[in-house]
Amino acid sequence: MHTLRWLWIAGFAATLYGQEPRAIFRNPEVRLLGAQPGRPREVVKGAPYSADVSTEINRTLADGNKIHQIVTERLYRDSEGRTRRETSLTGIGIPAPPGGGPELAFIDDPVAGASYVLDLGAHTATRMPWRAPKSDGPLRRQLRVRAQDFNRKVESLARQTIAGLPADGTRITQTIPAGQIGNTLPIQVVTERWYSPDLQTVILEKRSDPRSGDYIYQWTNIIRAEPPASLFSVPADFPLSQALPPGGRARGKRAQQ
Repeated sequence: MHTLRWLWIAGFAATLYGQEPRAIFRNPEVRLLGAQPGRPREVVKGAPYSADVSTEINRTLADGNKIHQIVTERLYRDSEGRTRRETSLTGIGIPAPPGGGPELAFIDDPVAGASYVLDLGAHTATRMPWRAPKSDGPLRRQLRVRAQDFNRKVESLARQTIAGLPADGTRITQTIPAGQIGNTLPIQVVTERWYSPDLQTVILEKRSDPRSGDYIYQWTNIIRAEPPASLFSVPADFPLSQALPPGGRARGKRAQQ
C-alpha cells in the first residue's frame, strides 16, 4: 500500500514537472491516476466550487471475464484559483484506511507559487514549486494536430444541462484504418466531452475503445460556493518536506511552511 501511495505521488510530481505519467507507469491501474480532464491546466479565478468526481472503467476480456473499477474524488476550487483534490486508492483494490475517507490530497496554490501532496493517513506533506500552465500547452497543440487527421471526425453537440450546469458537447470519432496496428478491420474510438463554460472545465467525458473498454469521467453534487480557506493550506501538525525536480538530490531537510 505504501508503494502504491508513493507511485501516485510520484505521478503527480511528474505532471507538475511537465512529464506524462503514462510514460512512467505502465500498470493500467496506476495509469488511471494520471492526467485526467478535471486536473487544473490553467488558473481560473472567480468561479469557486466543490464537487464529487468519479472515474469508471468497464472492460470485457477475451474470455468473457469483466473488470469494473471506480475511483472517486472530491474537488475544490476557491475564487483565487487554488485547487484541491482528495482521492483514495480503494478504487484500484487497495483497502481503505481505518475510518474510511480519502487518503491523499493534492493542493495547487498559484497565489503562493507552491503545490502540495498531503498524505492524510500518515499526516505528512510534500511541497513542490507550482508551475504556471502555458497559454498554448501540449493539449491544445495536440488537438490542432489531430484536427488535421483525416481519420478523425469532430462534431459539436447541442448544449445540455449536465449536473445542473449548461455544458457544450463535442464528439470525437477516431478511426484506426485496417492494418495500421495489425488490425484486420477498422477500429473506432469514440470520445464524448462536455465542457462547462461557467466552471471552465470538463464535467463529463465518455470514451469507448474496443481495445480498452468504456471510460466515464463525471462530476456530481456541484456546489458553487466558496470552500473553506483551510482546505488550501497544509495543516499545522503535518511535517512538511521539500520535493526536488527530477534529477535533483534529496538532502533530508524539512521545508519551511
